[in-house]
Amino acid sequence: MKVLVVHNYYLQPGGEDATCEQECRLLERAGHQVIFYRRSNKEIESLAGWSRLRISADTIWNSSGRRDFLDLLRRERPDVVHVHNTFVVISPSIFSACREAGVPVVQTVQNYRLFCPAATFFRDGRVCEECIHHGLWRGVRHACYHHSHAATAVVALMIAVNRWRGTWPGRVDRIIAVTHFSRRKMIEAGLPEDQVVVKPNFVYPDPGEGSGPREYALFVGRLAPEKRVNVLLTAWSKLRQPIPLLIAGGGPEREALEAQAQRNRLSQVRFLGQIPRTETLAAIQAARFLVFPSEWYEGFPVTICEALACGTPVICSRLGAMQEVVADGLTGFHFTPGDAAELAEKATWAWDHSPEMREMGRAARSEFEAKYTAEANYPILMDIYKGANARRTAVRPPIRPH
Repeated sequence: MKVLVVHNYYLQPGGEDATCEQECRLLERAGHQVIFYRRSNKEIESLAGWSRLRISADTIWNSSGRRDFLDLLRRERPDVVHVHNTFVVISPSIFSACREAGVPVVQTVQNYRLFCPAATFFRDGRVCEECIHHGLWRGVRHACYHHSHAATAVVALMIAVNRWRGTWPGRVDRIIAVTHFSRRKMIEAGLPEDQVVVKPNFVYPDPGEGSGPREYALFVGRLAPEKRVNVLLTAWSKLRQPIPLLIAGGGPEREALEAQAQRNRLSQVRFLGQIPRTETLAAIQAARFLVFPSEWYEGFPVTICEALACGTPVICSRLGAMQEVVADGLTGFHFTPGDAAELAEKATWAWDHSPEMREMGRAARSEFEAKYTAEANYPILMDIYKGANARRTAVRPPIRPH
């Protein structure tokens, strides 16, 4: 099978990029031919004036990009197009090109960009679904994307125009939700129930279960407001005994968080900054538990999946995808989002009960082996491609030669 994979990289590397690349390696390992069409938002960093205005228009519908992509389809004649992200540079116009060429299309949706300009359902420190229930103008009103009314208006217009064009229900044959929770949200927001299927992310290659004394707690992720690392530090200031905590990741809140740790005299907390993935996995393997205090729904937290692979229990917010992936009392613990006292209580218990945490780690590893390996993921992906092809075959026009 020839698969054309499409991905628009963000300025800040993240889980979506890693997931896309892992899936490409999985397909190649299985003997499929993969063509990778990639663009990056770094392309717009140096633009100014008219060029930047043109990019805003292209975000909504990139006509020249559509023509180029149609040429690529006619030249390569793929069996399926698998789209991971089109925001900002590529734009949803490529779905129209796929429809014209008669190629089945699958799209993996890792966040909530199809329904929320900020892509997070998170605003002013809390979950927000106003754009589902009251319209996209609410996001513009609140300047949800980059705290800019103008930028949010562009994103909202992209969503609205492509809804009007019928882009997602009419030109995408299968939409992959990465959790059952996100599938329910997509259907609630208006996508057809029979179009949205669930396929979780996976970890490849398998990092293997960690061993050793496991002498610290760990946070891994972007240091951004919705991740609520400030709640984690507040919880650590409430501990009855000090627990070593490593914080791996960079982001806009790092300076403020380091200042918070210094004010609260949290000498047991160490900021590692952004570290390579190999070092991140090694840190997870050596942690007694991972803490994930995020207060937005999350798409599919790859870090949590990596923790399960490493046999490391997870203490996470009782919210969205997190509570679906982590089984409370079996592979980790849930706590009330934003409740630093409850988080401190769960962390203390986990630190004081090393044998029980080792048992949880074994359960976490078993959960990974059952659900989140490449071997478990591959047949699900093939079934999705088969379903997309069956849906498109009835209306497939001939592919004209390039």
